[in-house]
Amino acid sequence: MNSSVSLKNLAESAAPSLAHGGTQSQPAWIRQFHDEGYVIVPDVFDPADLEPLRRELEAQIDRKIRLLHAAGELEALHANLGFEQRLAAVYRDSKANGEAIMQHLEGKRGGGFHAPEMFGIITHPKLLAKVAALLGSGEIVASSVYRIRPKLPNIGRGIVPWHQDSGYLTEACDRHLIITCWVPLVDATVENGCMQILPRVHRGAIVRHHTGGNAGFLVIRDEDLPADPRTAVPAVCPKGGVVFMSNLAPHCSTPNLSGHIRWSVDLRYQSAEVPNNVGVWPGPLDDQGHASPEFYQAVNVACYPPEADFIVRSEKNPRAVSTYADYALRREAYEQTVPLSGNLRFWPQSSPGTTAR
Repeated sequence: MNSSVSLKNLAESAAPSLAHGGTQSQPAWIRQFHDEGYVIVPDVFDPADLEPLRRELEAQIDRKIRLLHAAGELEALHANLGFEQRLAAVYRDSKANGEAIMQHLEGKRGGGFHAPEMFGIITHPKLLAKVAALLGSGEIVASSVYRIRPKLPNIGRGIVPWHQDSGYLTEACDRHLIITCWVPLVDATVENGCMQILPRVHRGAIVRHHTGGNAGFLVIRDEDLPADPRTAVPAVCPKGGVVFMSNLAPHCSTPNLSGHIRWSVDLRYQSAEVPNNVGVWPGPLDDQGHASPEFYQAVNVACYPPEADFIVRSEKNPRAVSTYADYALRREAYEQTVPLSGNLRFWPQSSPGTTAR
């Protein structure tokens, strides 16, 4: 039996907030999103839609492995292993080499990989149709606050503690809906560390976070969680599906206990009416990579000022929609610019011994 099909059947029978995106069921899945703070739609993409991105990530990994090998840093190429095993094998041989490959993919702040295949997923009509329905708007801005998540088996780096995405955003954006779209590139299961989501607590205020969580992530301590973590719902999702979440929905991810990498990407979208930095460019940089004071003043109105926002859908002005060339140029310009984001929150440091799930 095809694993994606069987997983989809399992998820449909088990998850209370799973819904197909067909026309007749749209009101129900949209209602579920707003009531629960999340919804899992198992068939946004055909799994074949994700293959170009998977292949390009695999090609990037191969190039970096061969560069490390040529430099004498790496011995075993593990060329016989596929997309879901090869990076894990390199990491087991050498943590330094594994980290170098992941840094190559992630860039300075997590969104460094900006190949056409990445842009193709960010702007995919099937995904944007769902986002537009949830936002209730045809004017959509995407953010470069996207992340590539290779969760390696039995390695703690990919375990993300409890948090709300708004914990990373400016306070002014708490009252706005910013949708996280979590797109698995393999079937996401409890065994390989799928997300856990606390439902029905996204309508309240942001809760207190602390710095110093696992792998440098923010963390909500157990005593600050707005609900009992035992009520969390596992976000089981097949390849081709998407987990849509509110920016105020608390979630975490658990260890990958499988024998393969749990690859995923998470993307963020908002209405064009929400504060953004569309059209703001760094301009000339000084020797240290700083832009002008005017740039920082303009860019800091955005929900996540270190990253570049860009228009991905506009019914009012289709010509304003970013092309791949626009997106890549903005991504590279922001990547080279030192961020000075005074509007982001400063959370307290988590003390040693604090529970950080």
